[in-house]
Amino acid sequence: MKHAAGALLSSIQIDRNSRKSVSVQLYMALRDILLSGGLPPGERLPATRTLARELAVSRTTVIDAIDRLVSEGMLVSRVGAGTFVSETLENQRPPTAPPDAPHTGPNPRLSYAISHAEKDYATRTWLPHEPRAFVTALPALDAFPIAHWSRLSARHLRGARSDVMGYGQPKGLEALRRAIATHLSALKGIRCHHEQIFITSGAQHAFSLIGRLLLNPGDRVWMENPGASGARNALLSEGAELVPVDVDEEGMVVADGLAKAPHFRLAFVTPSHQQPLGHVMSLPRRFELLQAAEEAQALIIEDDYDGEFYYGSAAQPALRGTDNAGRVLYVGTFSKSLFPALRLGFVLVPERMTDVFDRMFQYWASGPPTATQAIVADFMDEGHFATHIRLMRRLYKARYNALMEAARSLPDCVSLQDTASGFHTPAFISGAVDEQALVAQAAEKGVTLAPLSRYCLDPIGKSGLVFGFGSVAPEDIHRGIEAIRDLPAWRGKLV
Repeated sequence: MKHAAGALLSSIQIDRNSRKSVSVQLYMALRDILLSGGLPPGERLPATRTLARELAVSRTTVIDAIDRLVSEGMLVSRVGAGTFVSETLENQRPPTAPPDAPHTGPNPRLSYAISHAEKDYATRTWLPHEPRAFVTALPALDAFPIAHWSRLSARHLRGARSDVMGYGQPKGLEALRRAIATHLSALKGIRCHHEQIFITSGAQHAFSLIGRLLLNPGDRVWMENPGASGARNALLSEGAELVPVDVDEEGMVVADGLAKAPHFRLAFVTPSHQQPLGHVMSLPRRFELLQAAEEAQALIIEDDYDGEFYYGSAAQPALRGTDNAGRVLYVGTFSKSLFPALRLGFVLVPERMTDVFDRMFQYWASGPPTATQAIVADFMDEGHFATHIRLMRRLYKARYNALMEAARSLPDCVSLQDTASGFHTPAFISGAVDEQALVAQAAEKGVTLAPLSRYCLDPIGKSGLVFGFGSVAPEDIHRGIEAIRDLPAWRGKLV
């Protein structure tokens, strides 16, 4: 309907409780009307005063929304005449399908690597932000020293704008790389120079960059089976042909890898705390893996995702510490030692590969914000990181003990395994118990369980679950075990 005052736009609704400003809401509502053909080309809009009165908003708000649409060419303002729907929308408006119309066009064409990798991706369950039993990979957020972190954050955000808001150093802030080199030397006895360290947006980013730099489509990569699903997906996305290699109590079974793919390009291992079985790779097996890599002229990715958290008197040794031939790329993350939202990790590369990584980071790779790196560097340099790690070791040990104690009440068919580090441990299941049924029934009770099959490239002949214990207090661990100990699935019942 047309009026002298312009089109009626009473269908526009303003939500006063929305996080979007009133001006943005009005702009978006008008834009949707224009793009959907709700107003024909040439239609006159109400005067700004009229529209402001009808929508109960300020005239300034209306003018701001109208001006944005005029600048985008959707509206045309004519002095002395008013504001009109642009004639160009008649021919340039994108087609809009009816809400219930079936999709008939072709899907966007994916890259060769992604289209071939997608079928083999591991299903990764989204981890909740709210900790609960028995979520894996989530640290004790309740124990993080947020007061120290806030003080350091405020200090850096008050710093020079060029430091806070600029692009920063391509390979990462030097202060953070130096702090990491010192930490690795003290914790793991790894001798390295800060120039060998490159800061990434988490471990996943590091795996992708390594794969992009070193792999051609179809190159064979040894993967622990079971193993880390995130690394698996990252390397698949870079065109790798993954070779599932068995794991036993000594770690990756090198003989199995050689039998399946003697001419491999990369090997991915978690030697300090095998993901998810928790084994520590033995020294003979480490030497065997390094020898196999040397003979194949291959490289090894060592993922030390939770190496700071051990319950004995000394940290588990790093494979990088026994590598004399420059075969190991050591990847670390702050997602477990601090908190996941940082999206902060690093890769320590052999000295002979520093130049090529320098070029990659200089040309196109980029990492996390400089301010975030600076905060973490100060957190480490001022001793807060070491203090936090010491406290977390005691806390995780207490939560681990609570899990092992509570698990005694579980049915005899489940056997929770011992662990010496980290904040998850597997449990093997005997008999005709369905992993997926257990997971589904536990979810109905508000408990998260990860099936062992989720970590497998190929079946391993065992059923099991992975229990995370890092993110919840001992009393919540006991409540979680109470919630699942009488599930029908333990008795072979699916419903």
